[in-house]
Amino acid sequence: MRRPILIALAAASLAACASMQRLDAANDVHALLLAIRDDDQQAFDAHVDRPALKRAIEATIEQRASKRYGDIASLLAPGLAEFAGDTLVQPGVFKLVARQYGYSDQARIPGPMAIAGALKPLPDGRVCAVKKKDGPCVLVFTKEQGVWKLTGFEGQISDLRLKL
Repeated sequence: MRRPILIALAAASLAACASMQRLDAANDVHALLLAIRDDDQQAFDAHVDRPALKRAIEATIEQRASKRYGDIASLLAPGLAEFAGDTLVQPGVFKLVARQYGYSDQARIPGPMAIAGALKPLPDGRVCAVKKKDGPCVLVFTKEQGVWKLTGFEGQISDLRLKL
């Protein structure tokens, strides 16, 4: 009799930890969304691990190019990926991604409680933003020195576009 109660308590405890983790991350995700909306480079940089995000974008480009174009991609993709990684980690580029979540210059950015609902805890302690409740991760956040920072992008590379 005691064992099922202990298991239930442990499960409830883990769920509470996951909820607290999502709410904690949501405050920084909210700040990042405001930085993106306002084109605030300094606030954007404070909530983005630029080297980690650049590596994630580069790896995705290289992987998809290699899968699609084969051997020629292995020659061209690294240089293209490095250029893209440097160029794409900007507030204006992520403004287009934010629009897919319904955030525009005119839309009010929801508070952290609402944002927490769109975050999913990952087994390794990171959280990710999803478009749909059980959908795949798009933006990945890692807690670094007390701040949740954008460290990964798992969406479509075509969604990352420069404003011209």
